[in-house]
Amino acid sequence: MKEFKKFLIRGNVLEIAVGLIMATYFGAIVKSFVNDILMPPIGILLGGVDFSEMKLVLQEAVAETAAGAGDATAEVAIAYGVFINTIITFVIVAFAIFMVVKSYNHLKERMEKKEAEAPAAPPAPSKEEVLLTEIRDLLKK
Repeated sequence: MKEFKKFLIRGNVLEIAVGLIMATYFGAIVKSFVNDILMPPIGILLGGVDFSEMKLVLQEAVAETAAGAGDATAEVAIAYGVFINTIITFVIVAFAIFMVVKSYNHLKERMEKKEAEAPAAPPAPSKEEVLLTEIRDLLKK
């Protein structure tokens, strides 16, 4: 239990949780952007196509023969339009993450270059120099 508390207190868990929450909602925003803003104009440009409705029906739905009979079957279809939307969403998220990582790496390089350009501290005096300095100071007294 102590080891688990130590793991939680380190802060990494909190950072991971915040990152996960942010990524979840970022994904939801991008999904809404693709489905609600990007795809309708693209569908209009392609002749009024609604990508979310595009599918390959493998088996048509069958209605109940009588009310309450329970013999209805649902439609079986491959929803490739939804798949296209998901691919576009993935590409947008991947590009956004690429831009964040690229910016982070650029900033990191600048910080490392700045640290490398900073003048190095003069080397610490050797033991002999320290001893000679002490002897000199004692002789001055």
